[in-house]
Amino acid sequence: MQPNLILEDTIYTLEQLQEIDVPQIALAGRSNVGKSSLINALAGRKNLARTSSTPGKTQSINFYRVDPWKYYLVDLPGYGYAKVSKTERQKWAELINQYLISTPGLKALAVLIDSRVPPQQIDIELTSYAREIDLPLIPILTKGDKCKQRERDAKQNEWTKILGGIRPIISSASSGLGLDRIWHAFSEHALDPEEFARIDAEVKKAKAEKKVLRAARAEKREGAKNKPKSQKAAPSKKKKKKK
Repeated sequence: MQPNLILEDTIYTLEQLQEIDVPQIALAGRSNVGKSSLINALAGRKNLARTSSTPGKTQSINFYRVDPWKYYLVDLPGYGYAKVSKTERQKWAELINQYLISTPGLKALAVLIDSRVPPQQIDIELTSYAREIDLPLIPILTKGDKCKQRERDAKQNEWTKILGGIRPIISSASSGLGLDRIWHAFSEHALDPEEFARIDAEVKKAKAEKKVLRAARAEKREGAKNKPKSQKAAPSKKKKKKK
């Protein structure tokens, strides 16, 4: 079951922050961590969130409604990009901090971390701050397809220690690695237990049905492949009637 993401609101200033009485999962990460690509992959669309080869393009807080599950994914501005002015970085930091501490519907903070690089101080500081204000964390290691399995495992173990036992989800926007687990974590935090159990059952049922359908199609293709070709019957020789 693929949820639908709809960009519903975009804000740029503290004055535009409004209290929205809807569960929210915030997404934060360094400017080149691949946040927009992951949002597009989660949505199953290519151009929902703007991607760019130039880090620091997302300068707003973007609210994506998750249908039909009735909560929001909130894309926070990327942080830590050195070429942005100090004043601009400070403005983004204030906007992010104000959102984190003043949003009653915020259920968890998904922190995106590049799986290819050593732990960065700015990521450690953000995760520590979230724990200080008792905000649940969903750590996600991005670009997992660009690392070998042992490298991913080592990075996952390293961050698990840093986060006091919280194990990151390894993901890849291009290969789809970890996307189901991410949706599962988002919904588990955003929804009440009864609603989550219902949705989780629906998702598992849809997956099982797809698996059966794929198996049936594969069996049909294999059967067609192994079926002996029928020989064409020789044309019958009809006797011509004598006039």
